[in-house]
Amino acid sequence: MKLDSDGILIGLRPFNERDCVARIFTREHGVMTGMLRGAVVAKKNKPLLGQVGVASWNARLDSQLGVFHWDEEKNLAAPLMISPIALGYMNAAFEIIAAMLPEREEYKSLYDETLDLLRDLSVRPAESYLVWEINLLRDLGYALDLSKCSGCGVGDDLEFLSPRTGRAVCKKCAAPYINKLYRLPVNLNTTLRFLESVCAQQGVDVPMMRRMIKNI
Repeated sequence: MKLDSDGILIGLRPFNERDCVARIFTREHGVMTGMLRGAVVAKKNKPLLGQVGVASWNARLDSQLGVFHWDEEKNLAAPLMISPIALGYMNAAFEIIAAMLPEREEYKSLYDETLDLLRDLSVRPAESYLVWEINLLRDLGYALDLSKCSGCGVGDDLEFLSPRTGRAVCKKCAAPYINKLYRLPVNLNTTLRFLESVCAQQGVDVPMMRRMIKNI
């Protein structure tokens, strides 16, 4: 069995003295895991997190771990190395993708938005990451609707957000439930709470790198 796609290298874990288990977020097949032969000892074309390229995954059976052939085209993480903050956002995004997205399920929009994130992190790290995380929640079934009040439909005085529906709530409708609602505007504390809810349903923990990110 063989699968090919453009991809982003989001995870590398040493398997032995020479090889790594790699996780690649692909445009056509979502998150894929496989062996990268010689990744530990490679001196030329060494696989690195944040590389974008073409992944070819091969296995005799669909249920096997499989082996990657990885052709790197560009390292989008290179400009981020001088900024620990931007690098932290990248690592948080990669850990979230690995932990929360099911393997081999297509997320083309999120893949393209992840490329945009890597390009924008060196310019406006916090803002671009927040936008990316809101888009992630959308693809996980938690799309936020801030256009009008979920209670009365007005578009003014939207000061709160429902944690149950992800929809905005105006000040008047929120009055009886203020202690149960999130305050607008949406920030990283808000999206973290939604991530915690999704992770609880999936039976996984919110990745540590995400918990370390401070609010903006």
